[in-house]
Amino acid sequence: MINKVFAGRYRITEKIGIGGMAEVYKATDETLGRTVAVKVMLPQYASDATFAVRFKQEAQAAANLQSPYIVNIYDWGYEETDKTYYIVMEYVRGTDLKTAITQRGAINQRKVAEIGAQVAAALGVAHSYDIIHRDIKPQNIMVQPDGNAKVMDFGIARTNNANLTQTGSVLGTAYYVSPEQAQGKELTPATDIYSLGVVLYEAVTGRVPFDGPDAVSIAVKQVNELPKPPRAFDNTIDPGLEAIILKAMQKNTADRFRTADEMRMALGEYLQGKPINNIDHGARTQVITTPTVIPPAAATAVMPELGGAATHMRAGGMGGTGGGRGQSDKSNSSKPVIITLVIVLIALLAGVGLYFVFCTGDGGNVEVPSVVGMTEDDAKRVIVDYQLVVGDIKQENSETVAAGLVISQSPSAQTKVAEGTRVNLVISLGSGNVEVPSVVGLTRAEAEQVLADHKLVFEAGESRPDAEIESGRIISQNPPAGSKVAEDSKIVCIISTGPEKVQIPNVFGMWKTDAEAQLSSAGFKVVYADEVFSSLDAGRVANQDSIGQGERGQTITLTLSRGPEPTPTPTVAVPNIIGMDLNAASNALASQGLVLDYSGDVSGKVVKVQTPAAGTVVERGTSVNAEFE
Repeated sequence: MINKVFAGRYRITEKIGIGGMAEVYKATDETLGRTVAVKVMLPQYASDATFAVRFKQEAQAAANLQSPYIVNIYDWGYEETDKTYYIVMEYVRGTDLKTAITQRGAINQRKVAEIGAQVAAALGVAHSYDIIHRDIKPQNIMVQPDGNAKVMDFGIARTNNANLTQTGSVLGTAYYVSPEQAQGKELTPATDIYSLGVVLYEAVTGRVPFDGPDAVSIAVKQVNELPKPPRAFDNTIDPGLEAIILKAMQKNTADRFRTADEMRMALGEYLQGKPINNIDHGARTQVITTPTVIPPAAATAVMPELGGAATHMRAGGMGGTGGGRGQSDKSNSSKPVIITLVIVLIALLAGVGLYFVFCTGDGGNVEVPSVVGMTEDDAKRVIVDYQLVVGDIKQENSETVAAGLVISQSPSAQTKVAEGTRVNLVISLGSGNVEVPSVVGLTRAEAEQVLADHKLVFEAGESRPDAEIESGRIISQNPPAGSKVAEDSKIVCIISTGPEKVQIPNVFGMWKTDAEAQLSSAGFKVVYADEVFSSLDAGRVANQDSIGQGERGQTITLTLSRGPEPTPTPTVAVPNIIGMDLNAASNALASQGLVLDYSGDVSGKVVKVQTPAAGTVVERGTSVNAEFE
């Protein structure tokens, strides 16, 4: 697969992952010169019409989800040679949250809250499209070098197409499934909120709330058992953050946050040190009664409906001795909702999912989305996504809403309006009276001085490459220039490490067009030196001035071959034939491979003038003109 090109532009460079139904590769978009990820369906599934439709719908559904915290989908298609489908998506640098937890254990609780708020923001966008992720887990949350998170694989999201779903199917990972998901019930956005609560629990404690020997036993605990409070493992965890996590993990969906945006705002209030709304700090989880019992024999096959009265199932099912029907308790006489929470299936589906399309339209009316608490850019994107228009934007100071976030909107959320209606926004300038200066493009020392002059504090974020801004200078700042903040506020600045270092393709011996395409797709410019003779065919690259690592945008000089150097024609010095007669002059020239050229009757005459003159070096076969007298 390496070096294979999809759609004439996506060149595969390395394999970076595999799931149950697809492989993921790093690739270069040779048209735009950027790195992308390409998810390729395994051939055995590409021939299945249902899987093929789902794979296509993954691209269509996810492409609509525009958020800085969701991995972007760029393209999709069918590869004729290998008879399989592929999806082209954003290549995200960084590490998944699961790896970070495994390597480091519990993560700083403020960082956990920041990641949680970003994931909640991503879910808010998805839920506004009636898309439920269904597989929120730390493996599907990428943490980038700048500290921001991106959610991947909206692959088992809910669809309204009944032909592509099975009621009661559970495809998530057992450690993170909600109680209603484990029971095969109808799912709502609340299931993602529960799963996010479990993720935050694990991130802040370094352990999952429920564990067991197999997937089914863990799912039973999700339904029946109460999680230990995070502070039972670490009493330095903030009670407010613990309350947010436990509210998200309530067994009853009505007791959780009503929306992902509400959870995001609660996390934001915690980060800002404010009282957290919609939280009962005394609440844990509702009392669970009548626990479900599942025999070990059933744990590796299928699981009956969980919850309610205890249910017992024989391992034999319909077997029984004497050819009769297997016996069961009367409580099991009604047909249970069977769910496919089989360990093997979970292993197959973990990491690579299938997206589904949501059904839109309700008679032409549009329900205004809630954008309060979003950044201005996010709010604008959501408004446009809803076929609405961004209206007037005002800025006001606020004691409760952080600078750059939406304080209020008009019309209000959930109002029914016509497409194209203007939505006006009020953006917070923060509670302070200091206007943040711009430090983008300055060195760290310069930025520190400028901020200090404005009674603000410089704080370095994680450095990252930048093709335009040289190493050591500021790429971006938060809050942005022009924001109003309090004195001594921290301004987080991202510092450039210079252009990204990448491998320069070795194009020696390639044809000119192929070499230029390879270098251009890797982000390099190409110029040419004078052609040289070489053993290579004319038009192939005989030399390139740089190999190894280089910077994107760097100029690479290529030298093309003119082909092998031609064999030189032998040369001789013209002899002196002055004073010779015709016979002698002709013989003297012929002995050197030269030809005598004369005119008229020269009998009895001798050479008086010759051209070229004696001693001139010429090629063999050259004519020497002689004048006789």
